[in-house]
Amino acid sequence: MFHPTDPRAKLATGAPAKASPVSSYAGADYARFYAQEPQEAGSDARTWIARGQNFIVAYSEVRAGASLARIGHPDEYCVILPDAAMGASLSARGESLASPGSSILFVPPGDSEVTAASDGRVIRIFSTAATDLAAACSNASSYAEPHANVALLEPWPEPRGGWKLRRYSLEGEGGESRFGRIFRCTTLMVNVLDPRLGLRDITKLSPHHHDDFEQGSLVIDGAYIHDIRWPWTPDMRIWREDEHELMAAPSLTVIPPPSIHTSRSVLPGLNQMIDIFSPPRMDFSEKPGWVINAADYPMPGETP
Repeated sequence: MFHPTDPRAKLATGAPAKASPVSSYAGADYARFYAQEPQEAGSDARTWIARGQNFIVAYSEVRAGASLARIGHPDEYCVILPDAAMGASLSARGESLASPGSSILFVPPGDSEVTAASDGRVIRIFSTAATDLAAACSNASSYAEPHANVALLEPWPEPRGGWKLRRYSLEGEGGESRFGRIFRCTTLMVNVLDPRLGLRDITKLSPHHHDDFEQGSLVIDGAYIHDIRWPWTPDMRIWREDEHELMAAPSLTVIPPPSIHTSRSVLPGLNQMIDIFSPPRMDFSEKPGWVINAADYPMPGETP
């Protein structure tokens, strides 16, 4: 269902894994950070927190010198510094790293700290193994019970070279050979999509679905409409109406399987979105050159 110009149209189309029959649906989750109070607030940082079944997003607006710390964190997590002018210093496992802006970093388990070098935005993405953050999410009640049709997280192999801070640049776009700028770690896959200037061409949309994993779509600039349709099933009692939800920046939408969905930028100027998956996607990982840091993070069954 991808438009021929969409790089995802080139994904392998061999015999698909047979998904379990659908007997119930979960709805989409919408967290409009711009329209709600932060879950954490201090003199130098305000943080909004929302989740999917396997991942948590913490979006922070910070002042220079602000510290975002985790003590005894159970697994690896991701830090995104989306603005070129805003860097940060990170520390973990006795190691320190000064990172410029326009970077994505992966932080090992244990104690860690992110300190802002200037005013700006810091995005952290965790797995739901961080139970304190899961409980703090604005949509925590939505996940009081696991959502239907979503496979639970099974972490991927540990990184080559062991646990340490890892930093990668976000400069440049994905280009024709790959879809966005995709990175993975043991628990997450993050796709920093190429920015869109202006409105998306509605004759070149790519509605598609996922059998057993959610997609988190984090809008950090501009605004998007998420068009979502749940397939009809023999049981009419679980049918759901289509949704066409306008989500401005900053916001998180969690799109459930197996809904059919596509997203379209709707404002003049810069529109920027980051897609989040947990665990990492195998189909993206199997495409040569798509995962920028694949050399550091083996796939299941791959030589460490």
